[in-house]
Amino acid sequence: MLLSTTLMPSASADKPLEFSFHGSGYGHGVGLSQMGARSMALNGQTSEQILKYYYKDVALEQLDDSRILRVNIGHLLSIGKMSSTLKEAPLQIFEGDLGDQSSVSTYSKADSISFTVVGTTVIPRITFGKSNQTLKGSKIFTIRWSGTRYLEGPDTVVSVNLSGTTHKYRYGQIQVKAVKTPNGYRLEMTNSVRLGDEYLWGISEMPSYWPIAALEAQVIASRSYALSRAGAFKSLCDCDLYGDTTDQTFLGYPKEIEKKYGPIWKDTVNRTAGLVLTQKGKPITAYFFSSSGGKTESAINAWGSVKAYTQIVDDPGSLDQVLNPRYVSWDRTVPQELVAQAFELPDVVTLEILSRNENQTVAQIRATSSLGVQKLLRGETFRSRTKIPSAWFTLVSVQN
Repeated sequence: MLLSTTLMPSASADKPLEFSFHGSGYGHGVGLSQMGARSMALNGQTSEQILKYYYKDVALEQLDDSRILRVNIGHLLSIGKMSSTLKEAPLQIFEGDLGDQSSVSTYSKADSISFTVVGTTVIPRITFGKSNQTLKGSKIFTIRWSGTRYLEGPDTVVSVNLSGTTHKYRYGQIQVKAVKTPNGYRLEMTNSVRLGDEYLWGISEMPSYWPIAALEAQVIASRSYALSRAGAFKSLCDCDLYGDTTDQTFLGYPKEIEKKYGPIWKDTVNRTAGLVLTQKGKPITAYFFSSSGGKTESAINAWGSVKAYTQIVDDPGSLDQVLNPRYVSWDRTVPQELVAQAFELPDVVTLEILSRNENQTVAQIRATSSLGVQKLLRGETFRSRTKIPSAWFTLVSVQN
């Protein structure tokens, strides 16, 4: 059992240099346990059995999932680059946000494009053949390529380079927009894709070699999550969903072409087409996570919000040392600066776990500064801000 602990520095130290933690599990613990799903699938449980175990009072229904999602693939950028993988199929640039318009005039064509933001304007610099050119800026540009529902021609993959990392996208279209932030205007890059296939084919939240029932459970949870978020447009990211762990990890084309296993994931998406978890006829926000400390978490404990389909259940698969060797047990050290930042204090000299939830996650943790100021956080909030693996933790020591 994880016990409550108080960490006090020695009398000679004003503040510790770092704090050490010991714990179990990875993630917020709410909803579907991916490691638990893997364990249940290996033991012969079906995807429906897995889902109805982790989510309370839900139904599996067939819903229309053909809507277009706007997925953020580049957030708060200073620069973004993209290119076509086929020389005979250049990118086509359009001024403005086209939506699903089909009869529009091409602004320019390019083999590659570099976008920057100047003031409130997106500035494209293009390479086309042997020429280089800077185009007139606009608030937003739309990029299309052949082989999609928008343009006929050979199947093209778009290579997008963001902060030195290359991503590949096959479907839909890409928008690049200048969005106002507290630090001036930045670029937001989004990929508009059809939810039911183009989006789900690119979701990378579970290894594709895991048992089929676990993959089916993940696809249905991801489809349900996306449908529940669709339409709640966020101006900050110019999107319905973020393409990272803020919502779900959208890897794009590389997910479906993974050697040997990619087609298995794509087939799982296709085979479960339209299947959605619902409660009272509406898609649930089907949260999921990697592994727990032996029991799952409820939304009320984690975030203070009631989600009737979340519950605390036993999760023995997460404690299987063979399946989950990295997170059955873990140790982390967090520097003073990050702990202080988590509590929005100038420093922290004392940490105290005040209470635990019934599943042994930390309910409340209190920090005291060198000036005697005290602040409280939920265990999950502290976990998220300090980037330790989970809220199933104890305080071990301080380093002065």
